[in-house]
Amino acid sequence: MKQKQIFFDVYKNLSTRRLIILSVLLLFVMGVLFYFNQISKALEEREKAYVDLYAKAMAFLIEQSGEDCDYTFIAEVIQANTTVPVILSMGGIPNKPVNIPELDDPGRSWTDEEKVRFLEEKIEEMKAQNEPIPFHVGEEQGFVYYANSSTLKTLRFFPYIILSTLFLFGGLAYISYSSSRRAEQNRVWVGLAKETAHQLGTPISGLMGWIEVLKTYPDFDQSIGEEMMKDVHRLETITARFSNIGSVPTKRSENIGDLIETTAEYLKKRISTKIRWTVTNNLSEPYYRDVNRHLVEWVVENICKNAVDAMAGVGELHITLNRLPSKKISIDISDTGKGMSMAVQRNIFNAGYSTKKRGWGLGLTLARRIIETYHDGKLYVYRSEPGKGSTFRIII
Repeated sequence: MKQKQIFFDVYKNLSTRRLIILSVLLLFVMGVLFYFNQISKALEEREKAYVDLYAKAMAFLIEQSGEDCDYTFIAEVIQANTTVPVILSMGGIPNKPVNIPELDDPGRSWTDEEKVRFLEEKIEEMKAQNEPIPFHVGEEQGFVYYANSSTLKTLRFFPYIILSTLFLFGGLAYISYSSSRRAEQNRVWVGLAKETAHQLGTPISGLMGWIEVLKTYPDFDQSIGEEMMKDVHRLETITARFSNIGSVPTKRSENIGDLIETTAEYLKKRISTKIRWTVTNNLSEPYYRDVNRHLVEWVVENICKNAVDAMAGVGELHITLNRLPSKKISIDISDTGKGMSMAVQRNIFNAGYSTKKRGWGLGLTLARRIIETYHDGKLYVYRSEPGKGSTFRIII
């Protein structure tokens, strides 16, 4: 599908910028994770070396127990461990647990069997984290099992906390910037639309005057004058649409059936004569709703013109009005055109997307906004099949 070059260029520029920004962010994230990973590894090696020293100190203390010697340094080494959870095991019996908070809970009393079972479970958890440090007391071998300290665990999660915080503030800043920029762009478009409406006012008034002059000529066909006046009134309607952009649409009670039939009748005479129109109003009684007549007419006109383009000016166009169980009505606009694939149906309402060589890709986007935002209704592709035509449904 082809899009206008301006949308393609904008999309290309945005994609390149996004790619650069994403690449920089990815490098930043990788750098932060690598830096903290190196710190974590250094701390992990330090704890392993300390536990190895602790194991040797415990082995010396056990081996020299009862001997007359100075244990001051050994005691300082053992007592210095206030962060790394360790459990000493000799002959398969766990003993000497240190820095295990569950055992220090004053509100719980342990039996010997419960304590041994608990320490055995802890040893299995520690073995999953780190290899035990072996030591020897004479010919008997023991092991010191240890887990990562709370400092090391916190350090491993710390970069993710930092990155999450940065991305949160960055996201909020981006949203704020985007909203401000979008609001500024909207003000520009609104100003341009209102200025266009203002500039159209003068020539439209002039055309109306000239038509009245032509009607005064005896040999002038008055039916032509009436049709010309209808076109001028249509220009006035378009001008009113432009002038109302950026404002809350004014609504009033309208007979939806008459509105649709009148719009279709106008379009019949100004669209290809090879299109066969049918308008079927299945409403048993007049259906009145508060709508903006000009905007609803524009939606129907836009969908009908798209249908004519899809049929290449030759085919059948059907408009059907039905009452729904929910006290709403559906307006189905069907054509016998080329239809749409599922991929096209998913994107057809996206701004800038168009299947036409000369399309801006804004018509259906605005049409959906008019129906769903301003009139609390729905506009969607009811059904479509390549080669068999499409049906758009409006619910009001």
